[in-house]
Amino acid sequence: MQANRKSEQAAPAVSGKQVIARDRFDAVVFDLDGVITKTAQVHAGAWKRMFDDFLRARASATGEAFRPFDADSDYRLYVDGKPRFAGVAGFLESRGIALPLGEADDGDDRMTIHGLGNRKNRYFHQYLAEHGVAVFDSSVSLVHALRQAGIKTALVSSSRNAAAVLAAAKLVELFDVRVDGNDLARLGLNGKPAPDLFLRAAAELDVRPARAVIVEDAISGVAAGRAGHFGLVIGVDRRGEPDALAGAGADVVVSNLGEVTVAAAPPPTNALARFGEIEARLAGKRASVFLDYDGTLTPIVARPDLALISEGMRTALRALAGRCTVAVVSGRDLADVKRLVGLDDLVYAGSHGFDISGPGGLRIEHERGARFAAAAARAAEWLKPALAGIAGALVEPKRFAVAVHYRQVAAVEVAQVEAIVDQALAAEPELRKTGGKKVFELRPRFDWDKGKAVNWLLAALGQSAAQYLPFYLGDDLTDEDAFAALADNGVTIFVGEPRQTAARYVLADVDEVGAFLAKLTEVVDKR
Repeated sequence: MQANRKSEQAAPAVSGKQVIARDRFDAVVFDLDGVITKTAQVHAGAWKRMFDDFLRARASATGEAFRPFDADSDYRLYVDGKPRFAGVAGFLESRGIALPLGEADDGDDRMTIHGLGNRKNRYFHQYLAEHGVAVFDSSVSLVHALRQAGIKTALVSSSRNAAAVLAAAKLVELFDVRVDGNDLARLGLNGKPAPDLFLRAAAELDVRPARAVIVEDAISGVAAGRAGHFGLVIGVDRRGEPDALAGAGADVVVSNLGEVTVAAAPPPTNALARFGEIEARLAGKRASVFLDYDGTLTPIVARPDLALISEGMRTALRALAGRCTVAVVSGRDLADVKRLVGLDDLVYAGSHGFDISGPGGLRIEHERGARFAAAAARAAEWLKPALAGIAGALVEPKRFAVAVHYRQVAAVEVAQVEAIVDQALAAEPELRKTGGKKVFELRPRFDWDKGKAVNWLLAALGQSAAQYLPFYLGDDLTDEDAFAALADNGVTIFVGEPRQTAARYVLADVDEVGAFLAKLTEVVDKR
């Protein structure tokens, strides 16, 4: 925990302003209900309807007085932020009522904990279908600002309905990771106030909790963020209870997320113009160079099969590889990128670093690969006929993933392409959706990315930070993981028109990449 965090006993002061700075935080993890969407009242209403039905019937059968569920205090104390069945059990316990647990698929007419939970879920979906879902505009604006600043975003919810709520609100693409009640059950995690859900989101984002922010409106959620030792916990006071949120561990309490601003990282500078600065960092060290393929070694083209490396770039790679480690880290399959580059002396990391090979028998493939490969293959087979009627849509099957390219799809049909991809995702829970340049990709829901692949390679090759200076050049959103991983001990270069990025330097295009590699080869050769 950071030294400037307040003590466990001290209640942090309520503040009307909070800045999330890109140089301090890598990610922000949001609760859903009451923070992003205005579904807390819908949930509370569904809980009240279900419990009042149950309590009224019980009172009639036993002769007890009917005491209704309080949609304010009972909801806040016993069910808010908790998994559905834990909420049922918690409220019933508060009334001294014991029911059997039952089975997860109990009908909603069964007098079991699962049966009552399923009835509440039916009431919730009825409302969602009839009325849709409203959002907090200030919250959505903050998410957009964070993503523009290159800060990752995740969505956490104890509800199993998070995906349906996000889809109804048209917010799916605003979050890099979603961890919800389905993951809670599948992975055997503990619900709030335990920090498991938030820690899982941080792991999937590949960020340290100390470099992440939690945004919560529930007392149990704030307590979970504090228990996970996150760098900043923001409480959103929707109920006029700032002291309760502060007492649960919020570092700052705001009335809405319009009071939170984002400070972006400084823009990257041109790597060729600052080459002297980069050369100075090589003093006493050896270089190790990692490069993306599409958009970095070759220009972006209409179809992935047309992205062919030039002989000039291949010559530049061959020359540099004769003097230091050179690795190509690509979202393409390993066999595909090796064939396209066509050089034996390079290290290749295909499938975003999920499948790695190189000289001297270097080889790593995750033991869970076969299961992910099967899920990706099923998704690809389903997507091909599903997208066949949309002109320009291209399905690219990969060993551990499937990409859907929409560069040639009419703008009015892109939303339909995404909706079909989301259907495939719903059928394959072991995959997660990511984005890129005019592409949706279903990749393994697994804690692995280009940043982890680069760090693994550096360790496997025995290239310590004391002796080696790693370089990473890439152009896509998936390369941001590598930029973040090497932020403190490497040279990170974004390729393309300037945008918000975690990279320190920029090169305009593939031609500048070639010029940079040539200059680097000269320097390495001298050393």
